[in-house]
Amino acid sequence: MKKVIFVFILGINILLLPGCKKNWLDRESKTLVTNEQVWNDPKQILALLGNYYDRLPTDLGLRDINQNGNGSITKQEQWRNMANYDDAMWSGYSGEDGRNNISSYAFSSWRYWDYTFIRDCNLALENMEKYGTALSAAEKKQFTAEFRFLRAFMYFEMVKRMGGVPLVTKQLIYDYSGDPSPLQQPRAKESEVYDFIGSEMDAIKVDLGNFDGTKSEASYTRANKYTAMALKSRAMLYAGSLAKYNSQMASPITTPGGEVGIPASKANEYYQKSLDASKEIINSGIYSLYKSNPNLGENFYEAITKKTNNKEVIFVKDFLTSKAKKHGFSYDNIARSIREDNLGSSAVTPVLNLVESFDYTDGTTGTLKTRTSDNSDFIYYDNLADIFANKDARLYGTVIYPGTTFKGLPVQMQAGVMVWNGSSYTTVEGTDLSTNYQPDGKLLTGSAGPHRSIQEVSNTGFYLRKFIDPGALTSSRGIQSDIWWIWFRLGEIYMNATEAAFELNQVTDALTYINALRARAGITVPLTSDKLSINKIRNERRVELAFEDHRLWDLKRWRVAHEVWNGDAGNPNAMLYALYPYRVVRPGDPRDGKYVFVKLVAPRYKAPRFFQMGNYYSSIDQAVINNNPKIIRNPFH
Repeated sequence: MKKVIFVFILGINILLLPGCKKNWLDRESKTLVTNEQVWNDPKQILALLGNYYDRLPTDLGLRDINQNGNGSITKQEQWRNMANYDDAMWSGYSGEDGRNNISSYAFSSWRYWDYTFIRDCNLALENMEKYGTALSAAEKKQFTAEFRFLRAFMYFEMVKRMGGVPLVTKQLIYDYSGDPSPLQQPRAKESEVYDFIGSEMDAIKVDLGNFDGTKSEASYTRANKYTAMALKSRAMLYAGSLAKYNSQMASPITTPGGEVGIPASKANEYYQKSLDASKEIINSGIYSLYKSNPNLGENFYEAITKKTNNKEVIFVKDFLTSKAKKHGFSYDNIARSIREDNLGSSAVTPVLNLVESFDYTDGTTGTLKTRTSDNSDFIYYDNLADIFANKDARLYGTVIYPGTTFKGLPVQMQAGVMVWNGSSYTTVEGTDLSTNYQPDGKLLTGSAGPHRSIQEVSNTGFYLRKFIDPGALTSSRGIQSDIWWIWFRLGEIYMNATEAAFELNQVTDALTYINALRARAGITVPLTSDKLSINKIRNERRVELAFEDHRLWDLKRWRVAHEVWNGDAGNPNAMLYALYPYRVVRPGDPRDGKYVFVKLVAPRYKAPRFFQMGNYYSSIDQAVINNNPKIIRNPFH
């Protein structure tokens, strides 16, 4: 008992000791970091910024934009969704063939509501202001501007999916009063969110450094003045389109409070802001369209993938093998015949719809010629690649098509043979790949397909080239790929400027920008004012930016998605098409051994795409509404 009392008294005496000098109870923790330590240490702030940049959503990154009911984010490879809504289909594991059989898009599709990220940005901004007393003025400006950029970027990711969302620009702290209503903010108007993004970019651009006049790899991955203008260029273009084209619908999609719907009167204001931001980048002289390779197809491919001496790229999410930061995009989407891993896949494959969107170099439309003008016979080609001769070079840089190579290897594509029976052709296809036709012992089915039913081989007759890594063993599990994901590049800025200028009736400027892109692609006949139309611009955007996460959002902001993907199997835009090459077997005839091509609906594609009016804005999760009754639902939900 005496021992217990002694310990108790000793404890009291220790607590009452005067604090004239630091005693052993006042020692600093070796495991806890204080706010003062974090927000006065540039290295720790940079580490935090790195984490936030890494959390921005991408198609190549391992981050799915669909969220769970509790607001948390499901970690899975988002690129797979390219097969759901891009100019591609699913040719991979048959268990995911549901991607080819979406009878209608769910209203929850593309939902994004990431206020954890917004809270983290607001917390960082307030803590740095409160505790960062030892930071230099320049450091504080730089870091503050970057956190504001990231916050605005995330607001753009939300507004383009959800419409107006609550604009929260400071911490919401609960006071434990039992009344949560002060924390429950209503949705802002859709226009107010776009206005916020534009004004934020104007406010921070002069404070953003990270740029020394020469493009280093590091400067690609952090926001600078021109990154801010790129975000403004894109966001203001979206806002202008929504203002113009939503109002032209027979029944405009709006809510009484403006959470959805932007007044048509604001369209030109937004288009002008987009054009001004685009011109600021273009006229800076800092960036230039990539033109380093005389092979124009390879040049366009390098414009996306090359990491050194590439002044086209503005902002990326980078992956570095040396830092063990890699991804499996090439492993999962490499052409079948050149896989470097026996468990690799060929999952997402481009479709004929896209391939025919690429014009010929003389400026004529890009429909591939498979039949004679009177449709009485096939057109016969000496080589598989001949049907693609004189096409826009961006096709080669985007898609692996029959007769081309990758990694220095031929991608062997042949669906079967056409055997002449004396009066017509009989189609013979193999049940397996790399097989021969027994009567003549020559190739029947190519090792890369295409094939009607085998999984993990192209079902369309095409493979992805864009974003596929050309390095050795990068399609293997052991090596993987560090090809980066591009958020912004100058090619997009040229397209933004083209569209905004055209909408403002500044046709001369629009022609300057669009013809620069077409000339780089080898198109020899420039567009003139009488040939330029909004549909021509939209098609140009489709081919320039294929698989860079623009197609869906473009169709939505132009308010044509419900027309293009109308659920009608008779609508060629709602169905996805394939191109199957066949070798002709016709002994003794000059056509023997030549190649013919058949256009068909991709055999594994089962349902026309059906975009409903309720898909223009994603539904808001019920859990969000339960927590905040001030949140109104989007139309049609």
